[in-house]
Parts: sequence; C-alpha cells; structure tokens
Amino acid sequence: MQIVLASTSPYRRDIIARLGLPLSAAAPVCDETPLAGESALDTAVRLARTKAMSLAERFPDALIIGGDQVALLDGSQIGKPGSFEDGVAMLQWMSGRTVVFHSALALYNSRSGRLQEDVGITRVTLRQLSEAQIRNYLTREPDALNCAGSAKSETLGGALMQKVEADDPNSLIGVPLFALVSMLQNEGVEVLS
Repeated sequence: MQIVLASTSPYRRDIIARLGLPLSAAAPVCDETPLAGESALDTAVRLARTKAMSLAERFPDALIIGGDQVALLDGSQIGKPGSFEDGVAMLQWMSGRTVVFHSALALYNSRSGRLQEDVGITRVTLRQLSEAQIRNYLTREPDALNCAGSAKSETLGGALMQKVEADDPNSLIGVPLFALVSMLQNEGVEVLS
C-alpha cells in the first residue's frame, strides 16, 4: 500500500523520511480552527484525524498519516504566530515558563477504514529570554514563525530551551515517530525488514 503524509510540512516529511519508506505527501483539506471549549489534546487529535481522512477519496488504497500539534500555556492554545511581532509577543509570554506541546498522530487505512491515533506530550521549559534575544532569534530563524509558539527546537530554537521532557523526542518536531512505527507494523508494514 502507498504511504501518504497528509501534510505540506517539510518538518513532518523529514522525520517520517528517516524511516526509509517510500512516502508521498499531499495537502489535506482541514479547517484548523479550534472548536469552542475544546481542549488542546482534543483539538490536536481531531485535526490529525481530519487531515488523514480528508485524503481517503483521493488515495483509496493507502495508509494516510495525519498530524497536528497544539501548544498549551495557562489554559490557552498557542498557534503559529503568523507575523514577526506576534512571534515576539508569544515568546515573551512563554519566556521562563513550561509549555505543553500535544503532537497528535493519526494513521488511516483508506482501504479497510481502520484508524489508529496517538498523542505525544512534550513539556518544554524555556529559558528566561530578553526581548533582544527573542528578536535576534526570530530574525535569524524566520521559519520559526511557521511553528507553534515560534519554538523550532531542531535548529537555533534549541537555544531558547532550558529543559525538554518527552517519551519521544521526535514529538516536539511534530511526529511521534515511535508510535508511528507501531501503527505501521499493525498495518503489516515492517520498517526494519
């Protein structure tokens, strides 16, 4: 069966490509707006599921991977900033605090209709950051504006972080890879064959 990533994220694609499996990618059809009263975990899971299942008609004989990440601080969901100044404001708010990232994963078998889901939880404590440090970071790492809370850990963003707690270090980058390997094995795909 074809393996399809329901995402245009180069970060998610790079993580999954590490497995060495043939992989296609396609843009999902999904409104990413959180629902009123929805928890960060529920938002992430719903969006991952929706993204995976949105491609079922286009790929009727595939294993479709959907993913989404929602960050949470003080009960508020943190999205992608969208602008430099919003990124500065987000990182000022997050500075010196612990943010919880919910990285949801869905694997949908469009042939059988089987759906598997998992969520990787990552707790990130940021260093106490000055406004100058934040501005320098965002100037040097403009791609961070496309990440939840502007926290792009795999590059210069690692300098923002004081501590990271996770069962799977890949979750913070956007894909709970350990869970994905188990899900693929459940579908008969042996990664280490």
